[in-house]
This record gives sequence, C-alpha cells and structure tokens, in this order.
Amino acid sequence: MVKYNLVAENPESTVVSDYRAEYRTEKEYQSEAELERAFIALLKGQAYEYLPIHNEMELVANLRRQLEKLNGYNFTNGEWSRFFTGCIANKNSGIVEKTAIIQEDHVQLLTRDDGTVKNIYLLDKGNIHNNSLQVINQYEIDNGTRPNRYDVTVLVNGLPLVHIELKRRGVDIKEAFNQINRYQRESFWAGSGLFEYVQLFVISNGTYTKYYSNTTRQSHIKEASGGNKAKSKQTSNSFEFTSWWADANNRPITDLMGFGRTFFAKHTLLNLLTRYRVFTSDRLLLVMRPYQVVATERILSKIHIADNYRLYGTVAGGGYVWHTTGSGKTLTSFKTAQLASRLPYIDKVLFVVDRKDLDYQTMREYDKFEQGAANSNTSTAILKRQLEDPAAKIIITTIQKLSVFIGRHAEHPVFRQKIVIIFDECHRSQFGDMHTAITRKFKRYFLFGFTGTPIFAKNAVSGGKPNLRTTEQVFGEQLHTYTIVDAINDKNVLPFRIEYVRTIKEKEEIENSMVWDIAREEALADKRRIANIVSYILRHFNQKTKRTAKSYEFRAVANIGDVASAGRRNKVEEVKVRRRLVGFNSIFAVSSIETAKMYYAEFKRQMSELPSAQRLKVATIYSFGVNEDSDGFIIDENPEDTSGLDKSSRNFLEDTIKDYNAMFSTSYDTSSDKFQNYYKDVSLRMKNRELDLLIVVNMFLTGFDATTLNTLWVDKNLRMHGLLQAYSRTNRILNSIKSFGNIVCFRNLEKATNESIALFGDKEAAGIVLLKTFDEYYNGYTQNDREIRGYAELADELLTKYPVGEQIIGEQNKKGFVRLYGAILKLRNILSTFDAFAGREILTERDVQDYHSAYIDLYNEFRPQKHEAEHINEDVVFEMDLIKQVDINIDFILALIRQYHEEHLQDKEMIVSIRKAIDSSVDLRNKKELIERFIESLTPESEVDEDWLAYVEEQRRAELDRIIADENLNSDEAYKFMDNAFRDGFVQTTGTAITKVLPPVSRFTPTGDRTKKREAVIERLTAFFNRFWDIISSTNQN
Repeated sequence: MVKYNLVAENPESTVVSDYRAEYRTEKEYQSEAELERAFIALLKGQAYEYLPIHNEMELVANLRRQLEKLNGYNFTNGEWSRFFTGCIANKNSGIVEKTAIIQEDHVQLLTRDDGTVKNIYLLDKGNIHNNSLQVINQYEIDNGTRPNRYDVTVLVNGLPLVHIELKRRGVDIKEAFNQINRYQRESFWAGSGLFEYVQLFVISNGTYTKYYSNTTRQSHIKEASGGNKAKSKQTSNSFEFTSWWADANNRPITDLMGFGRTFFAKHTLLNLLTRYRVFTSDRLLLVMRPYQVVATERILSKIHIADNYRLYGTVAGGGYVWHTTGSGKTLTSFKTAQLASRLPYIDKVLFVVDRKDLDYQTMREYDKFEQGAANSNTSTAILKRQLEDPAAKIIITTIQKLSVFIGRHAEHPVFRQKIVIIFDECHRSQFGDMHTAITRKFKRYFLFGFTGTPIFAKNAVSGGKPNLRTTEQVFGEQLHTYTIVDAINDKNVLPFRIEYVRTIKEKEEIENSMVWDIAREEALADKRRIANIVSYILRHFNQKTKRTAKSYEFRAVANIGDVASAGRRNKVEEVKVRRRLVGFNSIFAVSSIETAKMYYAEFKRQMSELPSAQRLKVATIYSFGVNEDSDGFIIDENPEDTSGLDKSSRNFLEDTIKDYNAMFSTSYDTSSDKFQNYYKDVSLRMKNRELDLLIVVNMFLTGFDATTLNTLWVDKNLRMHGLLQAYSRTNRILNSIKSFGNIVCFRNLEKATNESIALFGDKEAAGIVLLKTFDEYYNGYTQNDREIRGYAELADELLTKYPVGEQIIGEQNKKGFVRLYGAILKLRNILSTFDAFAGREILTERDVQDYHSAYIDLYNEFRPQKHEAEHINEDVVFEMDLIKQVDINIDFILALIRQYHEEHLQDKEMIVSIRKAIDSSVDLRNKKELIERFIESLTPESEVDEDWLAYVEEQRRAELDRIIADENLNSDEAYKFMDNAFRDGFVQTTGTAITKVLPPVSRFTPTGDRTKKREAVIERLTAFFNRFWDIISSTNQN
C-alpha cells in the first residue's frame, strides 16, 4: 500500500514556518508619512481594500454596508438606527463590554420593522474568509477632550478591530505605545465610541514592531489614572507585556514590512481575532503568542493525520510540546484542548493535570478559559458523569482521579471512543504509570504532553520501565520547541543572576589519619553553618528582594482567609484590591525536613534580637518524610496529607503553623482539611507578597507561579530539570523593577547549573533511551566483541544450577545466585514491555515468588556493611564568602550550548546493568586529602576532576596494575574487561572475554592448569570489583 503524506485541510498556517527578510535596497531617509504610505501599499497588495474615510459619518455608513454584505440583508433606516444605537454604540458599553461582544456575543439580535427577530453576525467565525478587511488612515476625532488623528486602522466588516500607531525610524517604539494611551484618555471613547472595539494594537518605528491586546492597554490606563503620581508609577500591565511576532522557528519578525507580510496576512490576522485568543472570566483579552499558535496548530494537524491514517492508540498518533517554564504552557495546552474538542470526529478531550496544580495553583485559570470545566471534588463520580455525558466535550481532571476511574472500570464505553488526552507538565514521574494504564484501557486515544523541561536520555533516571524513560518514548515526537533562550530573548521571562556563596573552608592544621569516609551532610547541617547562612540572608534580604527600590502598584487578593478555607471550589470569589508594594519576596529551598526545622528555628532565634520593623515574615511547609533521596530532582509532595511525617516533624510543623496563625490571624493545623487550607493560604500570601520568605524542601519548587517572587536561596542539591524548575520560580515578568531572577547558592551548583541551562537551552537536545530488540534480550547478542547472554539462557541456568526448593550451599554459590537472579530480574523488567514475552516467560509465577524470597534473603546477607563516617566538623571553618556571581543571559547560555554539543554528540545508550548486592569495601583513605577534596567540591573555582573521588580512581588503577603484573594478564584486555564490568554492574565469568584476559596456558594439561588459572584470575578480579563497585556506581548516579 502506497502511503501519501496528508495535505492539511487548511494549508494556511497561522504562523509562517520560516521567514527570511527581503534584501533591503532603500538607502534614503524615511519619514513617518513615507513609512505609513509604504505600509498601506503593502496591505493593499494583500487584498485589503483601502478607504479614504476620515470621519465618523463615513465610518458608520461603511459599517452598515459591510454588515449588510456579510449577512445578506439590507437594513431599513429604522432598523439600522435601532441596531446601531442599541447593540453597537450603546452608551453604557465601554472597552470591556465591547470586547465581550466581539469575543463572546458576535451574533446580535435585530428586531425588524415587522416585529420578527433576525440574527446579525458582526463576524463570521466559522468561515473567516467571509469577513471583509479594509484599511483607513489619518482618521480624525475632534469631539474628544482634544483633537486627535490616528495613523492606520484595519476595519473588519466595518468595525475598527486593529489599530496601528507608527513612529519614524530612529524614534523609541515606546513613544507609539504612549501615544495610544493618550488616545484612550482623550478620544477613543468620543462620538459613537467605535474605536473602543479595537481588539489588537500594533506599534512600530519601522525597525521594531510589536503587538498587544486592548485590555493590556486598558489595564495600564486604569492603573495609571488611579493616583496623583501616575507618571512615576511602575505597572504590571505596561510596555513589558507587548509581544514580538515571529516565525515557527521563534525568529522575531521585527521590521514593519516583514511584520505586515506575516502578521497582517488575512488568514493570520483573522485567526488571531477569532480563534487564538481567550477572553477570561476576569474580562481580560489574552492573544496568543506565535509559538503558542504554532504548538496548537501542530497538535491539531497531528490529530488530523493520526485520524486519517488510523494511528490513534499508538505513540505515532501523539507528540509533545517543549515550551520553557514561564512561557504560558497552561494557556497553550488549554486552548489546544478547547479547539480539539470542536473537531467533529473527536468524542471528548481529557485535560489531565496533577492534583495540587488543579486544586491549589491554576484551578481558577482553567475556569477563566472554560467556566465549570474543572472541579476539585475528590470523588470520581463527577468524572464518571462527565465521561458519560455527550455534551461534556472537554473535561479537566487530575492524574489521581483518572487513575482511580481506570482502575475501577474494567470495561466502559468511553474506552472505545476517540479521546484526545493532553497532559500538562508531562515531565513528572507519575505519567509513566499513567501511560501504561491509558494505553491498556483506551483503544482510540491521541496522547499529547506539554512540558518546560523534557526528560531526555541525558537526564533520564535509571529506574522504571526502560521503554518509558524519556518524554519522547512516552508521548512521541517533539512537535514544537520554545526554549529558555527564546523566552529570555523575547523578554517573556527574565534572565537569572546567580551567586555562589562558600560556607565552609578547611582549617590550616588538620590532624591526619586514615578513615573510611567523611560525614559531608553532617558538616553541611552544622549549627554554626546554619546560623551563618541565616545571618547572611537577613543581612542581604533587602538588597536581593529590592525592598529599597521604587514602589509599584499590584492587584492583590483581599479575602485570602475566605478563599483558602472555602470548602468547595468557587464558593468564595477572590476580591482583588490595588495595593502599593515595595520589593519582592523569596523561597528558601533546603535539603531535608530536618534542615528545614533547623533553619526555621534559627530564623526565629536571630530575628528575636532584631527590632520588630526588621523582622521578616517567615513560614515553612512540608508534608512527608521521604524527601532526601531525590538525586537532585524534586519529589512531588502531597499538599493534602501530613500522615507520613514522623511525630517530631509533625509536632514541629504544628508549632510553625501556630506562628503563622498568630502572624495572619488564621486557624490552621496539620489535620488533613486544615493543612490543605494552610497550603492554599501560603500560596496566596506568597503571590500577594505578604510572606517574605518561605522555607521548603520540595513544595512550591515546581508549578508555582508568583510574579512577586524574585529570589531563591538554595541549600540543596539540584540538577537537570529539577534545577531549572526551581530556578524558574523567580523569573516571571512583573514590571521594569523586577529585571532578573536572583539565585543565591550556598552549595556548589555551578556545574549542575551549567549542565541544566545547556540542556534546556538547546533546541537540538534530543536522544531516546535506546533499546535492543526482543530477540536480542531474549536470546542474547554480541556487543563490543563481548557476548551478552539472553534471558532464555540465564533462566535455564537458574533452573539447572539452583532448582526451586533446594538449599544453596556455600558462599560462592550464594553470590552466584544473587548475580544470576539479579540479571534475570533486570531482563524480565525490560522484556515485560514486549507483547512477545507473554507465554515465553520460562519461569512460572510460583517460581518467581520462590526465587524472589531466596534472593531477598541472600541480598540482605551480603549487603555491604556501612562504615562509620569520620566527623570533620572540628576540622573545618564555617564562614560566608561570596566567591562568584554569574548572569545567566543569552550569551552565557549559547556558550554553554556550544560546549554541550562538543561534549555530548551521541545519544545515551541504556544497557542492561545489574547492580550486585554483595560484600564490598574501599581501602582506607587519607583523611586530610578527603577533607581537602570535600572543601574544593564546594568551591566553583575547583576543577571538576579534582574532587575527592580522584583519589579512589588512582587506587583502583594501581591495584588493577598489580593484579595484571602478578597474574601475567593481557593489560589492554584486562582493562577492557573491568571497564565493561563496572559499566554493566557485574563481572562476566562466562564467554570469550575472560579468555582474552588470561595468559597463554594449554587446555590439555593433565593437572587442569588452565582451569585453575581461570578460576584464580576470576576470583581476584571479582574481589577487586567488589572493593570498588559501590563507590564507582554511586558516583555514576550522582
């Protein structure tokens, strides 16, 4: 069967895929009038009708003609008079009401002379090319507070919906923005107020061109007119919220002529006005940015293709969108869900979010997009009713509720429907398990994900299902990318300023001794270090959070207590009031609950000695105890439950909440319902800038957006997507005072920061976890001249050498069983992802149970003994020293990306590795050298390969060289053999690889010298491996 690429139903993409500016031949000076004439000529060439209209009488007459043309109906004079004054130019309607007419009520009712009622369309949103586009210029208003003349206006069916204000080249583009503000004050409302229908504004000085919605401008005006010092006010609805237009590769199109050819292409402009915008429940018009439009259209196109080729129910029928944190993924993903739900062949769209994101972070945002779509009821009964309701085309639900629904319903009609499933923040760990459940139950799904930090091969974890480790494996191909480089360049997020502060250095004289290891975390948690860091934060808080800068106006929630304590969603509406604020607030990320407790107590102690005016409002929040072992990633904490806490941690949290209650006159505690409300209250007060500093372990480091937050203090190991997620809490745009996100690191995170920024700033970053075929895993394969045994051979050996029910005698046999069964477990985990494995397991379920019991017993028996780490707290000095400040700007990120490409040209290959649980130890090491290495690891100037593990590597090579010399082994083959062992996690005792290591000995000596030599070498190499494996493997994981 010949397969052809699908030609899209509408070949006109809203955003041009790749725009290249035309070569400019003009060299002469260009006046503003000449710029205006050139722009109008461009629009006329794109089939806009030019009209010489300059006053309201002509404008209204043209409006009547265009609406008659659109609706195929001629008004009588009486009908037009009633319709115009009652529906279009109603004196009680302002900008917001007229925007609502265009966005929500574009079909108005006309009462005809005979008493009948007729629908009159102001816009045709079903077929956008039925709308007429006209352009006018130099329109004059003389009945405002002062006369004004507007530059260029685009009429859609006679209504002025887009206004363009021009300045000549060389003049600041902000002058055009300010000119529009002046028009609003002086004349847009004048006469019939038709210019209050303008939905989009475009400002340009010829060289630079930007656009923004009418409510951005309206909010700016409303705030600027609220006080006596309007001109000096900073506003959160100002020029910072204007946007660039760009092509699909995120290259800005700034010149007015290029902007005109793309943004003002008829289908593009009409799509933006009718399709790619959201009018929120707060009555704000949000117009999507080009990268958001591209991502939405690519998903819709993918759904069309998958439906035509019947690729639904497969990974080929889906994909994911990588838009950096803070770039508006929630709006993009929800708009995608909304548009997908309108496709005639789609039964439903499921928009799936994490529980805490839905209930406590962005629930109101979803309601703004589609009133009533989200609900926070924990019962799945509502979800079930929605799934069974044909009218419920779009459903917002949580991962947890969807999991429960799938688990409770083995068969349900919805599983056979065509369902688009969209995951928000799809980098999270829960989606692996959810993916398996979805693909087993739903038969005709289209699966898509949105993430700001995808999981690539480089930042994939080793656990879990090997076929579901990266975002691409779970969701399919990457459909669109908008990296942190793009976002900073477009000024959609702020750059970072990072400071690295040294907190420990070694004493000049350290008594030397031999130790097993040193107690690093104990040193990091020393009370003296904690006290120094708290003191440092208190001294630098005002500087970092700009508490001495100019004030700005902010719309704050006034009824936080009522909103947070509401039993059901929407029961209490947020009441917002205007407040003047100075400066911003911060989050302090710490390594564990224990250190969170220590820091909170130390803040209380030190602030008790300060005057009340200098004390910060500090709070802490955490929910369960398993926080520390996260490998630098951020573990999701449950904001609904504190039952996992130990008694001491819960009691401490109870006391901190009492402090919070006293501070804000609330009444929360650690019981389930009240802790949920405490979480919501903390979230709202952080967004209001009522809290100065919030101490967290993992909470609030992902998915939490507060524009007033500008500083993150870090005493916690972070890396890869966890690091960028945490840093990105600080870089949301607010106003011109907030110019960057502050990161203050009390640990050496420079290498981790550079790796994360390089990975997620590189749109070429890719890579999947490569898997072998089923046959290779099952029957074995050859790799690098080494034979890798397959599952079938290993299972047969297990049944032969270690029959079920028979006791395993001897230490070597027990260790051999642990190695063999551990390898089988790894292979079974991988093979279980292949359908072909069903019926070919060899081992029965009962066999697996019995072998597993023996394995666990022996695993514990041979578990490596833990040696007590040497205390070094008295061998170091705790003092604060700022040693490096780095601005993470475009140039810095691009340099990192170049370095990353030079060093990481290959995809990571995940090979079956078996970690042995047998006796292991490491030779004693020099205490002084260990301390020196540890201190250097906390200092950014130290070389990466000069850390304390270099000493272990030197010893490892020296000992292997001794074994090679003693046993007369082939040096190259021996190094290759042991490198493979440390890579795979075990010593290969069978196959040809070990033969290549051995010296030449005859096979046929009557005393069996070759066999004895082989066993002796294997024993020495195994002992060598066991001594160094634990430290080497733990290093590779970190």
